[in-house]
Amino acid sequence: MVFFLGRGIYSTDSIDQNDSSISISKHQELQDVDWRTKLALKHVKSLFSKEVIDVIRANTDDMGPLSLDSFRKNNFSASWKFDGKENVVDSVNIQETPKIKQDTSLDADHTQYDDSPASLARRQLREKRREKRAADLLKQDDDVTLKLENAAIERSKSVDSAVLGKYSIWRKETDNENIDTTVRLMRDQMIMARVYVSIASMKNKADMVRELQTQIKESQRALGDATTDNDLNPSAPEKIKAMGQLLSKARDQLYDCKLVTGKLRAMLQSADEQVRSLKKQSTFLSQLAAKTIPNGIHCLSMRLTIEYYLLPPEKRKFPKSENLENPSLYHYALFSDNVLAASVVVNSTIVNAKEPEKHVFHLVSDKLNFGAMNMWFLLNPPGKATIHVENVDEFKWLNSSYCPVLRQLESAAMKDFYFKADHHTTLSAGSSNLKYRNPKYLSMLNHLRFYLPQVYPKLNKILFLDDDIVVQKDLTGLWKIDLHGKVNGAVETCGESFHRFDKYLNFSNPHIARNFDPNACGWAYGMNMFDLKQWKKRDITGIYHKWQNMNEDRVLWKLGTLPPGLMTFYGLTHPLDKSWHVLGLGYNPSIDKSDIENAAVIHYNGNMKPWLELAMTRYRSYWVKYIKFNHPYIRGCKINE
Repeated sequence: MVFFLGRGIYSTDSIDQNDSSISISKHQELQDVDWRTKLALKHVKSLFSKEVIDVIRANTDDMGPLSLDSFRKNNFSASWKFDGKENVVDSVNIQETPKIKQDTSLDADHTQYDDSPASLARRQLREKRREKRAADLLKQDDDVTLKLENAAIERSKSVDSAVLGKYSIWRKETDNENIDTTVRLMRDQMIMARVYVSIASMKNKADMVRELQTQIKESQRALGDATTDNDLNPSAPEKIKAMGQLLSKARDQLYDCKLVTGKLRAMLQSADEQVRSLKKQSTFLSQLAAKTIPNGIHCLSMRLTIEYYLLPPEKRKFPKSENLENPSLYHYALFSDNVLAASVVVNSTIVNAKEPEKHVFHLVSDKLNFGAMNMWFLLNPPGKATIHVENVDEFKWLNSSYCPVLRQLESAAMKDFYFKADHHTTLSAGSSNLKYRNPKYLSMLNHLRFYLPQVYPKLNKILFLDDDIVVQKDLTGLWKIDLHGKVNGAVETCGESFHRFDKYLNFSNPHIARNFDPNACGWAYGMNMFDLKQWKKRDITGIYHKWQNMNEDRVLWKLGTLPPGLMTFYGLTHPLDKSWHVLGLGYNPSIDKSDIENAAVIHYNGNMKPWLELAMTRYRSYWVKYIKFNHPYIRGCKINE
């Protein structure tokens, strides 16, 4: 402010002097003394005395670096242009400008001022620059907005908006419907209709109750048993439209957020309880179906048994009995009471064997199926291979004084456990205990795998096969695998956190906790190579007896042969490559097809056995192709594909 006032006073004083030694053009005069300076001086002179003004002028008279004239002289911008030295005030020789006639218009409201042509040109140039910069900024904003809009459009294309609002019966369905959404819409409409029936009953709206109930029946008839849109009755669209109109009417008359929410929650809880109950019943029925023998297989067994006992004794013998104890051949152990299943195991093995004449099958069945098993293989001999069938009930050494399992099965407590199953009488209550009644847990055929050296004392190695497997490749390579002194060669089944020892054994028991690692990897029964020499050397059967005796009260494991097998062969199992044995075809619907086709043996472990109606159809073809459906007994018992 001081600079401003001082410069103004200094300029006015120069104007008042009558020295005309320097001639300056009119536009330069106006440039040096503008209207703002003159207007300020007019008011300042009335405020300050002459002495004060002289002091201010004396302090601003120097042309030092902080003076306004010095700034104008040395710090001008590139847009400023000087025609000569006339407009530069010399700090040593101050030359006064000629007196300029005061503009009387400054006394009034000075809103306009006069500029030189150069100033006008500069101002116009600046205005053009501002306009150009503003236009550039606007264009840049438009480009950014356009890019954002395009990105949003592309992102929206990846979102399936057809799903949104599918369960809202008040919203019109989109044209791009997902498959079977019409069926789901009809079901949702009926659910909301039942909600409004309940609310209408509470509010004594009898007419609305009748209309809703009638429309529900109509929708149910149109829906029927359809599970896909293609199965719907042609009248379904009309019923959907009618139900939608009625629900809109009901909403206008009856809708109450709290009531609707409460009814839907109650219906959800009721449906959840029904689902749990049905799951229990389904588990019971599936387990029951898995433990039963289909009529066709039962028929086959009975007819074969009759035919066997009608044969004279001399015709009941199999040829090549000299191969049964030849340790240089490939020996298989198969324990089964299912004739059809055993036939698939033998047939698939022989079909895929490179040298069938070197393969020997040792079959053991129970008294009931012994005749049928013999008769089937007498009628259908396995080509050049050797086969022999035995009856487990004729093993006199397998008695309760030697075998802990037989002794335990004779106890009253075990009979109650297996047969009464806590006396449950309902389907849902007894579903969890039905597994205890599985005949395989009571049959010595299932426990005979722990007595292989006693059954086959002359053999060095034997390949154990379950009757729910299918052989797809030549298995002779298994006899060439070095087990490194281990007794059992098996495929491991554990992953990162499942099928480990803690799943099968009770690690709260100190005997289990002291002797086993809970994270030890489990392995599969079903295809196992046993070194019988090492078995005898390490007394594997004795180890099994020890643990079986300790588990008389089922404190170490609940049931089955896999847990005692894991304990008995703990540290004595050599892992085989997984391609030898692929499991899960009896319970897992998501096994990779390539894994199945590349496997040497596929195993239908689980409840969904391939000979049952509840078998998974996607896996059944691997099993049925080894059945001789043109056999007269197969046709006579109506066993078909």
